[in-house]
Amino acid sequence: MTMANTTDFPPPSIAASAHAAPAARVRDPRLDFYRGIAMFIILCAHTPRNFFTLWIPARWGFSDATEIFVFCSGMASAIAFGATFQRSGWALGAARVAQRVWQVYWAHIGMFLTIAALLAAIDQYGGFDMQYRGGLNLWKFFLDPGPQLVGLLTLTYVPNYFDILPMYMVILVMLPGVMALARLHVGASFAVMLAVWLAGQGALWAALGTSFPGLNFPAEPWSDREWFFNPFGWQLIFFSGFAFMRGWIPAPPVRLWLIVLATLVVLANIPFSNIGVREMGLEWARDWRVANAAWFDKSDFGVLRFVQFLALAYLAYVVAGPGGARLRPAGDGLAARVWAMVVRLITKVGQQSLAVFLFSMVFARLSGFVMDQLGRNTWNMTVANFIGFAMLICVAYAVAWFKSAPWKAAPS
Repeated sequence: MTMANTTDFPPPSIAASAHAAPAARVRDPRLDFYRGIAMFIILCAHTPRNFFTLWIPARWGFSDATEIFVFCSGMASAIAFGATFQRSGWALGAARVAQRVWQVYWAHIGMFLTIAALLAAIDQYGGFDMQYRGGLNLWKFFLDPGPQLVGLLTLTYVPNYFDILPMYMVILVMLPGVMALARLHVGASFAVMLAVWLAGQGALWAALGTSFPGLNFPAEPWSDREWFFNPFGWQLIFFSGFAFMRGWIPAPPVRLWLIVLATLVVLANIPFSNIGVREMGLEWARDWRVANAAWFDKSDFGVLRFVQFLALAYLAYVVAGPGGARLRPAGDGLAARVWAMVVRLITKVGQQSLAVFLFSMVFARLSGFVMDQLGRNTWNMTVANFIGFAMLICVAYAVAWFKSAPWKAAPS
């Protein structure tokens, strides 16, 4: 998403001022670093039958890399778009958001067509009939492409593998409304965010025995399936990140009791996680998960996912140090140089997250096909994952190079 430049969360008085002069800012490494980590996890999670996914953070609790991605996107949007609203007014701020929605829309269309063509080529030239297209449930698209193309362009046909960018677009469309409410009072923005989130909790309303279906969008015209990532639920974490970076919510203090509390929340989730059920064999935890699935539902962004993510985010905030000082390693020792290199590579990936995300979604399917042909074992899957990581880094540096427009530099 958009790159960020800030030293820390701005105080509310500065963030809320419509006439505050823009200040020079130093790049904050925390946003891009953690967003970069999310990109690596997302690649692992989308590679078919990848044993790395058995141990990613999502298996240890209710939240996963999607929360990191969306929360950091909200923070980045506060920097990119919030400053425009503040500096140039609401109308131009809304226009800037509309431009971004337009860019993400075509990125979504391009990604779908690229992956669909890749899978079609594999099936056609590999003699697999519709095996790989069917693996992403695209059989309807290929059997009857006309109506599905219309659905693709109108976002009424959103297959599960292609659902995060439509969710992001809808949330961005909400952003000008949130900024307009903030002009009246920041509390009004928070009230609407909470009300929309509650309206989107379809799974919870059903579990509570109500007839309210919850707000969401249809995902395909031939069934009642809805978008897997419900934007009315997920906007809560996006605007939480947005509010922190705008200064509507002050940065939390670093206190021992808060560190202990966040740690206890994270540890308490483990027995109820995939690890707890799969590795520890806790049958009572399995029963609890079945009975209370609505409270951590991924599609609607259940409240327990939010609670665990906030605990993890606080610990990550503490680990990074004031202003991300620990992500600016200093020293001449070997360990310091290695850590500096790791931070630099991960941060670069986070800076170019949209391009990296698009590439990773395509590469994951190609990698899965290659591993199907070679046969999976611990060693070759490990190599395949690290090749994927290296490719993400290469893409990030290549995109950054093109964005720098080196051809505009004066000739030597």
